[in-house]
Order: sequence, then C-alpha cells, then structure tokens
Amino acid sequence: MSAATDETPPAPATGGADRDAVRAEAEEHLRAIVGRDDARLHDDQWDAIAALALDRRRALVVQRTGWGKSAVYFVATALLRARGAGPTVIVSPLLALMRNQIEAAARAGIRAATINSTNLEQWEEIHAAVGAGEIDVLLVSPERLNNPGFRDEVLPRLSATTGLLVVDEAHCISDWGHDFRPDYRRIRTLLTELPRGVPVLATTATANERVTHDVAEQLGVDGEQVLVRRGSLDRESLHLGVVRLRTNEQRLAWLAEHLGELHGSGIVYCLTVAATQEVAQHLRDHGHAVAAYSGQTDPTERQALEASLVAGEVKALVATSALGMGFDATLGFVVNLGAPSSPVSYYQQVGRAGRGADRADVVLLPGREDRDIWAYFSSLAFPPERLVRQTIDVLAEAGRPLSTATLETDVELGRNRLETMLKVLDVDGAVRRVKGGWEATGREWSYDAERYARVAEAREREQAAMLAYLETDECRMRFLRTQLDDPVVAGPEGDCGRCDNCGGLRVSTDVDEASVAQARERLDRPGVVVEPRKMWPSGLDRLGIGLKGRIGSPAGEGRAVARLTDLGHGQALRELFRNGPEGPYDGAVPIPLVRAVVDVLGEWRPGVDGIVLVESTTRPELVQDLASGLSRFLGVDVVGAWSVADPSVPPGAGSANSAQRVAAVRRRGQLVLDDPSSPPRRVLLVDDRVGTGWTLTVAAAALREAGVEDVLPLALAVDS
Repeated sequence: MSAATDETPPAPATGGADRDAVRAEAEEHLRAIVGRDDARLHDDQWDAIAALALDRRRALVVQRTGWGKSAVYFVATALLRARGAGPTVIVSPLLALMRNQIEAAARAGIRAATINSTNLEQWEEIHAAVGAGEIDVLLVSPERLNNPGFRDEVLPRLSATTGLLVVDEAHCISDWGHDFRPDYRRIRTLLTELPRGVPVLATTATANERVTHDVAEQLGVDGEQVLVRRGSLDRESLHLGVVRLRTNEQRLAWLAEHLGELHGSGIVYCLTVAATQEVAQHLRDHGHAVAAYSGQTDPTERQALEASLVAGEVKALVATSALGMGFDATLGFVVNLGAPSSPVSYYQQVGRAGRGADRADVVLLPGREDRDIWAYFSSLAFPPERLVRQTIDVLAEAGRPLSTATLETDVELGRNRLETMLKVLDVDGAVRRVKGGWEATGREWSYDAERYARVAEAREREQAAMLAYLETDECRMRFLRTQLDDPVVAGPEGDCGRCDNCGGLRVSTDVDEASVAQARERLDRPGVVVEPRKMWPSGLDRLGIGLKGRIGSPAGEGRAVARLTDLGHGQALRELFRNGPEGPYDGAVPIPLVRAVVDVLGEWRPGVDGIVLVESTTRPELVQDLASGLSRFLGVDVVGAWSVADPSVPPGAGSANSAQRVAAVRRRGQLVLDDPSSPPRRVLLVDDRVGTGWTLTVAAAALREAGVEDVLPLALAVDS
C-alpha cells in the first residue's frame, strides 16, 4: 500500500486551466449546499474533491467537526454525476446523520435516499430508482452490508455501478478507534470488489495517527494510492473546563443550579442509561426542560427528541454516547457528568457543541465511579480464543445455519457479544451470515492475540491520558489535540486562550447547600423495580431441560435498593461488592444499606409471611445477615433456602447467556423448606445481588411448584 502524505498534492490528471474551471464549478455547487453566495472551498477540501472527481483516486480526510467534510462528498458527487458517473454510495452509521445529509443534499439539488432498518417497505422502490438513474446519493447503514439479501443481491449491482464510495465516520473501521464497529469491517471486502478507478472517500473527525494509518492501509488494498489530508483539530468556539466536586450529590446539585446559566440548548452526557434517567428526572424536578436519551430509547422517540433539541424546545437531552456521531445542530454547551474513557471519545462528544456558533461552553464533572464503569466496558472486549474456537466448531459440526439464539446455548457468550464476535469472524472469512443464521466456511482462521493485547494496552493508555486531562494545568484544547496527534498543534504558543486553564472560561464550583440536600435526597431515595422474567430462554431442550415458552408461575414484581450503576446508593453497593486484596467482603450489611432496605420496605409493603434466602458461597454471612435482619423487622420467619446442592458449579456459571445460566442454576441449587408440607402463602425471596435474574426466576418457580402462592424477590443490588 502506498498512502500519500498530508503534504503530497494530488497528481494532476488534467491541465491547470481545466482544474481552475472545475474548481469554479465546484464552488458553485458548494454555494448551493450551504446557501451562501460567499462560500469558498478550503484548499484541503479542493484537494480531496479533485482527487476524487478528476483523478479518480482514494482519499482519507481527517478534519474537525464543522470543517465541511460532507461538502467534499456532495460537491464531488455533483461533479461526477455531471460527467456521467453512477450514484454515490455513502456508508453512514446513524439515522440522525442520514436525515441531516439527505436534507443537505436536497438543498444542492442532489437526489438522495437511504436504505436502513426503519424503511424496509421502501427498499424495492429505492433500488428501482437507483437502477433508473433517479438517485444521486444512496445512504446505507453499515449493518446492511452484511445482510445476506443485500450482500448477495444488491451489493454486487451497486459495486458495478457506483460512481463514488464514501465511508463516513471512518474511524469505526479500525479496532484502534474509540468506536470500532464490526459491520464497518465489511467495507474492506466492498473495496476489493469495486471496479478499478472508482473513487473512494473516507472521513472522520476523531482519528489519531495510529487510526489514520490503519484506515489508510485498509483503503489502499490492491495497491491503490490514498491521499491523506489531516488538518488542525482546534475548535475555536469551544471553551473547555473541568469542575472537580467531591460527591455525586454535589455534582447533581451543580448541574441543577447552573444548567440554566449555560447559553442555548445542549447535551448532558452520562456514562450509563440508569444515570440518564436519574439525572433527567432530578433536573425536571428543578424546572428544567430536559429528556433522557439512550440506545434504549425507541427510534421514533429518539428522532422526536433530536428534533426538539435542534429546535431549542428543550434545554438539554441527558444522553449516553448513543447521541453522538453525526448529530448536526447548533448547540451552546456540552456537559459531561462522568468522564469518557479516552480523550478521543471525549473530543468526539464535545464536538457536538459549537457548530455554527461563536461560543460553546464545555464542562466536565468527573465522578468517583468513572473508572468502575470503564472497567465494565473493557470487560466486553473480543472474547478469548477458547470461546471463539468453540463457536466455529459448533457451526462446523452443525453442518447447517444456526441462529445466534441457538448458538447461545452452546457458547458461553451473551447475545450482543456473540453477535459482535460473529461479525468479526465473518469479515475474517471464518464464518458467513446466511439466511437462517450463521455457517462455518471451513477456511483456516488464526486468533490474533497479539493485536487484541495491543488494543487492550492502548485502551489502558487512553484511560491514563483521560485521568491526566482532569489534572492538567496546561491548555486543555492543546492537550486533546496532542492526544489526537493533531499535525499542526504547537507548544505553549499554541494554547487556545479559551479554556479554564488559559483563563478563557471561569466556571463556578459553588453549590448551594440546599441544592446539595435536595440532590442527596434524590440519590438517597432507594428502590428499583426487579422485573420478573416471564419467558424461558430458547434452546433449553438442547440442554436436556424440558422448559420453554411462557413461565407458568413467575415471580412477582420485586425490589432492590439500587443498580450498581446508579449515582446514589450505587456507590456504596459497588464498594460492598468489590473484591479487595483479601477477597470479597462477607459480613453484616452496612448500616446505611440497612436503612435503605427499611425505606424500600416501607414504601413497598410486600406483606409476606415467610422468608427464603438464596444461599451464597461467596458471601454467606452477608446473605444470612440480610435475611435475619428482614426476619426481625418484618416479624416473619426464615422458612427455607435455595440451597447450594452442587458446589462444583461455580457462582455465576453460564451467566453470559440465558439458556446456559438456567441450566447452571438448576444444577447448582435446590429448594429446601423447613416444613415442605405447610409452605407459607407469600414468600420474600432474598438475594444479595441480581445479575441475569435467572437464579430468582428458577428459585421462584420451585417455590410456586412447592405450593407457595406468591414469590416476591428482594435484593441489595441489581447489576444494571
């Protein structure tokens, strides 16, 4: 592969005068797109456009948000279409981004359409329009690239007729990137199938030198030269600051007090779904027009929430990183309640602010729980070789396609992690997605342990850099630009002059004690619902268990003090369940959590006449103390236990997927009642911590079978 450097000009394919005329034509298209008569192309924009439209080359553009990357591919499309080229295909990761791009294209008279999971009924019509030459730009979600029907029937036609391929948010191609997506790896296959001379453009705002090199290598298959244009990542509208507060209630109070002082509308980023809901409710209680937004939000509602933010109808969306790439709006601020795990991720999120504005304030409020959350997400990395080999072997032995749900019963991986691994294996050629699921290809495959280890080490370095960002007394924008290997960042003379360390942003750390007390009341309010499982997992028959379909006698609605990811009691619960140097804590329930349990019971009032505990080999004293305390407080006896019958089955065995977890719980435990002939009518089923929920479900089913009329679970913590 030969990739041109940033300084390498594109090799001219036409004379200078001709190129000047084409540049004038390109700037006419630009003015139509942006709606301004004075619009002119940056030199780097023109270099990329000329490489694509005149030289039919491949280009990688790494430029800050708001620089005008979409103008490059829309102008190039207009030029290519005027010269008889086929339609442009844009691989775009988010529906919000697609909607914005379709609107921008329409302003320039470019006919655009999209194929994604929300418009299945329009696919045939769109395919026909593409074939008839009525579509200039087709936007495709990366997931479509490996849909069997699309891959086998539609993609070959597109590859043969495409005039320009655009890969937006191209850092997703690289597993070194902060937002690697396996579906994007399919693009490498698409590149090899394109006819020679079809130009390709990859764009991103967040790629350091390692990611840039990796993406350029992937673009440069079959000896194609790649023009790389990396520009300054400085965002002149952003004013960065960090507010260090000791407790979560202080951070929540600060947000409630100061949100109204921030200009315009913006985003409050949280690290977990639970935090978005908790924070949004507290802010609404204090009169702020906000809404929670995450990957769990219904797609239709997400679109409505995005529109309300763009229109300024809400002060903020309290969101996870699901509101990220491609969201195009003029926002006055971004606040992070909790630090992302890397400066690159952070730069991506703060880049949502300041587009089309002279100033946007960006405030980070780090929390004590941040590193715990980083560790959790790090645990979801590519699985160990044993599980990968097991998956390939199961598919090979089956001799027919297997669905992900079926594979779950044979491979100890959860559905999402298994699906992600299969997508990587598909790109590597070891498996193939077909109608009906997945099949083994029989091709030799090697586990690149060295690369996975290097990626993990890179993640650790990024986390260390994020912690350094919190503590630095140097220019914060320069720090971020350095972390992203900005090619034009300078030394101290390159300080931004706008951040808190440069004196350009002054953020008060004052928090009213009354506000802190209100936030503490919100966070100290215990009690989350433990929803009962209502359906047995599929595939139990393959494990010799005759259970399927609806659970005939499910548990009732239960309660827990808090989620481990919650801002309030979540902190105390994380400390309780953290394994220290001497092993897990096992003793009496800490007094603050005892009070929280009492508060939960006071509001819930379960009305039971017996207690059954779930025995633990990890924390036996903790569970016994919890059950004994409940017995004294409620005035009812502990009448039995879901007892450990087979200690050789380790705690948590099979927890990566539902079918295997049910099988493990049934092997490990059995119901033991003090008086089986006279079971209580209503039982409180007590456990220390709820993970998958299958232990409580299986134990509750056994209790119902023993004659108990109602089973109500109670636990200290729910994992998420």
